[in-house]
Amino acid sequence: MRVKRSVAAALVAVMALGGLTACSGGSSNAAQSNPNAVLNVGKPDGPQSENNNPFLETSALSNMGYRWMIYEPLVMLNRVKPQEPGKPWLATKWDWSDNFKKLVLTIRDGVTFSDGQPMTAEDVAYTFQLLRDNKALNVDAVPYKDITAAGNQVTLAFDSSQFVNQVKILQTLVVPKHVWQAIKDPALDTVKNPIGTGPYTLKSFTPQTMIVTRRDSGYWQEAPKVKEIRYTSYTDNNAQVAALVNGASEWSFVFIPNYKAVYTNKDPQHYKLWFPAQLAVHGLWFNTEKAPWNDAKLRQAVSKVINRDDIFNQGEAGYFYPKNDQVTGIPTPAGDPFIAPEYKGRTVKVDVPGAKALLTGAGYKFAGNQLQDPSGKPVTIKLTVPSGWSDYITDLEIIKDNLAQIGITATVEKMNQDAWTKSVDTGDFEGLMHWTNDGATPYDLYRDVMDGNRYKPTGQGGINGNYGRYKNDEATKALETYANAEDDASRTAAMATLQKIMIDQQPMVPTSAANSGGEYSTKNWVGWPDDANPYGPAQPTLRNALDIVLHLKPAA
Repeated sequence: MRVKRSVAAALVAVMALGGLTACSGGSSNAAQSNPNAVLNVGKPDGPQSENNNPFLETSALSNMGYRWMIYEPLVMLNRVKPQEPGKPWLATKWDWSDNFKKLVLTIRDGVTFSDGQPMTAEDVAYTFQLLRDNKALNVDAVPYKDITAAGNQVTLAFDSSQFVNQVKILQTLVVPKHVWQAIKDPALDTVKNPIGTGPYTLKSFTPQTMIVTRRDSGYWQEAPKVKEIRYTSYTDNNAQVAALVNGASEWSFVFIPNYKAVYTNKDPQHYKLWFPAQLAVHGLWFNTEKAPWNDAKLRQAVSKVINRDDIFNQGEAGYFYPKNDQVTGIPTPAGDPFIAPEYKGRTVKVDVPGAKALLTGAGYKFAGNQLQDPSGKPVTIKLTVPSGWSDYITDLEIIKDNLAQIGITATVEKMNQDAWTKSVDTGDFEGLMHWTNDGATPYDLYRDVMDGNRYKPTGQGGINGNYGRYKNDEATKALETYANAEDDASRTAAMATLQKIMIDQQPMVPTSAANSGGEYSTKNWVGWPDDANPYGPAQPTLRNALDIVLHLKPAA
C-alpha cells in the first residue's frame, strides 16, 4: 500500500509556513475552542467524485475514510497486533470448524441501520451473497460457497480451508438488504445516500469536503463524543501538511520530509505522529527472469550491502516506513511469533567484504572497480521509480551508492507513474522499489513475493503479486501447505520453509516494513493510539478509524 507522495521540494514549501503554525502550549478549554465537537480529517488526494459505494476501494467514501463511520465490520481487528483476538462488533461470536471450512457467526441483537430498520442475520447473509455473486465487489477473492441464515446466526461453508482468509472474512462490512436488493448493478452504483449501522450519516458532499454527522439516536453502543467529522481532500502534500501545521487538519496520513522541523516541533505538546509496523514490506525487487538477476548469489550479495539504516533515516525521514533488517524479511515486533527459532534475533548488517567473497565464490570477477558476471559481462542494473515518489527516489539513490561498493553500476531512472505501474505489471524492469500486501500472518507477504500460482512470464500483464516473476516449486508448495494445513505444527513447518527460501534465494530484498500510521493533534481531542496504547492503527482510512473516534474525548 502506498501513500500519495510529492517531490522533495515539498519540504521547502512547507518550511515557508512559519506564519501559519498553531499556537503551542496554552490551557484554553477544548470545549470553548471546539464548541461544535468537530474533528477535521484530511488527505492530499485532490478533488473527489461523488461515489459512496462501500465495496469499491476507489470510491470517495473508501478513499477518504468516512466509509468506516457509516458502515461497520463484523469484528474489529487490530493489524498492529495481528495475533490479538478481535473485538466483537456486529458479530458477538464466531466459530470456525472443519479446518476453517465452516464459519458460524452469531449476529448482535439490537442493532439498527441509520434509516431505523433493524439489522439482522439476513442482512449479513445477503452481504456475503453480494460478495460471492459479484466478483467486482469481492476484492479479496474469498471463495464463498454456501451462505445461510437462521435466527441470529449466519453459516458460511467453503470447499477449502480459509485459515489465511480469516481476517478478510471477519472484517467484512454489513449493508442493508432492503436497500441493496433494489440496486441493479452493485459494482457500478454510486450510492448517493449510504445507509449503515455506524454512528454517522453523510451530511454533505463536495469534491473537496465531505461531512458526516452523528446520528441523533439508535446507535447500538455509546455514542461518540465527536459530533461531526469533516473530511477535506487537499490538492497535494504541501497543502495537506500546511493544514496540519496551522491546525485546519487534525488527522491525516501523509509523508512529511524532516517531520520534526516541519510538523511536530511547531507544537510539541499537541502535534503527534505514530507509524507502527505491520506485516508487509517495502524493498528492492528484481525481475528474476532477467540475467544476471536470476542468480540467487548475486541477489544475496546485494542484500548484504544495502544500508537499511540510511534508507530509514534519509529516504523514510526516520519514521515513515520502519527499518526492516530481520533476515527472514518478516517485520518485527508484529512478526515475532512467526519467526523460526533458528532465525530469531538475526539481522542483516552491511558486510561488503562478505558480499565480495560470496560473489567471487560464485564465479564473479572484479575488473578494477567493475563487477563482471561469470561470462565476463559487467553487472549493471537500471532502477526505475515514479518521478513524484520522493522517498523511493532517495531509497534507490542510496542503493545505487551501496551497489557501487561491490562494483555494480546502477542508474536511477524516473518515469511517469502510469508507465511505471505498467512496467511492474508486465515485468518490463530490472530493479525497483515495491511493496507487498499485509495480513494477520507473514503468509500474505511471502505469497506476494514467491507464489508460483501467481507467476506470469515477463511481457504478460494482469499480475497480482510475484512481481519479480520468481519461480520456486518448493515455495509454492509451502504456501499451499500453510493455507490448507490441518494443524498448527504443519503450518509452522511450512512457514519455516518459506523463511529459509527467503534467506537462501533472496527473491527480493526487504528494506522497510509497511506502516499503518498517521499524524494527529491532541489540541481538541485525546485518546489517540500510540506506543503506550496500541489499540489500533492510526491511519484514518482503515476500519479501526471508527474505534479511534469512539475512543476520543474532548481535551481538557
